[in-house]
Amino acid sequence: MTPPLPVRRLHPDARVPVRAHPWDAGLDLACTRAVTVPARGRAEAGTGLGIAVPEGWGGLVMPRSGLARKHGVTVTNAPGLIDAGYRGEVIVLLVNHGDEDVVLEAGSRVAQLVLVPVWAGDAVEVDVLPGSDSRGEGGFGSSGTS
Repeated sequence: MTPPLPVRRLHPDARVPVRAHPWDAGLDLACTRAVTVPARGRAEAGTGLGIAVPEGWGGLVMPRSGLARKHGVTVTNAPGLIDAGYRGEVIVLLVNHGDEDVVLEAGSRVAQLVLVPVWAGDAVEVDVLPGSDSRGEGGFGSSGTS
């Protein structure tokens, strides 16, 4: 069963995240104030929301394809990660790869939030990795075949 996502408005204009369509993977995150993302620069977009990601889950802040396609604006650290213990404001870090400033009005959808299950095991050092005995011998980016 999928746990609910508790959301708290930290700003009166904050919009509770919703899916644009019932089976969308991501919940849209909107900014509470106008944000200018300068050409070839970065900006922070506050959502005015605190969320309580359930234990055993992680919140991934993902780019919106429309902003990337239309304006070259994406999430700087895509995906951003919200851990289950974080309760501060969700802030979206944006980067503009385009040659013109992009102004996002208050209420603009700036990213999407996807919740994913998180593996909670420990790393264990070994001398030999189990599984494939030849995969990776050609180095990073190599499938081992030509």
